[in-house]
Amino acid sequence: MSTIILGIESSCDDTSAAVIKDGVLLSSVIASQAVHEAYGGVVPELASRAHQQNIVPVVHEALKRAGVAKEDLSAIAFTRGPGLMGSLLVGVSFAKGLARSLDIPMVEVNHLQGHVLAHFIQEPDGENVQPKYPFICLLVSGGNSQIIRVNAYNDMEVLGQTIDDAAGEAIDKCSKVMGLGYPGGPIIDKLARQGNPETFKFSKPHIPGYDYSFSGLKTSFLYSLRDWMKEDPDFVEHHKTDLAASLEKTIVDILMDKLRKVVKDTGIKEVAVAGGVSANNGLRNAFREHAKKYGWRIFIPKFGYTTDNAAMIAITGYYKFLDKDFCTIDKPAYSRVTIK
Repeated sequence: MSTIILGIESSCDDTSAAVIKDGVLLSSVIASQAVHEAYGGVVPELASRAHQQNIVPVVHEALKRAGVAKEDLSAIAFTRGPGLMGSLLVGVSFAKGLARSLDIPMVEVNHLQGHVLAHFIQEPDGENVQPKYPFICLLVSGGNSQIIRVNAYNDMEVLGQTIDDAAGEAIDKCSKVMGLGYPGGPIIDKLARQGNPETFKFSKPHIPGYDYSFSGLKTSFLYSLRDWMKEDPDFVEHHKTDLAASLEKTIVDILMDKLRKVVKDTGIKEVAVAGGVSANNGLRNAFREHAKKYGWRIFIPKFGYTTDNAAMIAITGYYKFLDKDFCTIDKPAYSRVTIK
């Protein structure tokens, strides 16, 4: 008998649903929220309201595209956390209600664990090359920057993480100060391809061990930009491509320096990247360069699996379902817990 999992993701500002059958993705639907662009960041109250409007049609469309009736579902996997509490509550509550009405199990998923396991999503007609355990995963997003040793789908150890701002957060804040808009990641990435990354130099942190820090870089960038704009109010317009390229290079260098140290110290050369920032071309190119230079076997997700999506929740739920790792209906959403 087939195992069919409906995945639901609502941790931030994307409402997503996906259907996986025996580990193979049948459908993935994402409804994004453009309302936040005017505010330069996600507004939690607006996000939760949009989830309430989107959750039913998104789930309906995912089931329709998969050709699956809700009565055929084996279980419902949902993001329990971390994320914005108001957003999470919409997905968690919907999953509980639907699972109870169908009398099927619920599977809770850690959002960050889902990002890591996005590498195990199988597509019907696509080649699926998966990392072998153990592997090292660089998880980089707007809210998290972590280096994780992955021993199994349910055994992950954080070796290093940011002690302040995350890489994506630093990019978004710098983009906002430059007046480039939100979200800053895609904007900076696009401009960086046209600029010279050696034009500007920004300070890099000196944090012991494998931990990251991006607060100092962000502050250095902001103060430098303020001084330049005093002399030339149109400085950003005249130099935005070079600023973007230099900022991107600095962040990628910081990320790769610690990752390179972890790979060397552990001897594990199966290396993956995950999270929203893994869509950045500079970081992807750095991974390819390191693979050639150091003999790493690298795994870079498809662009569609880098940002928040329910396919990664569904595949995580699939593995947990096989282990009968179910969730009771009294489990609440959580906003702050990370992979331990």
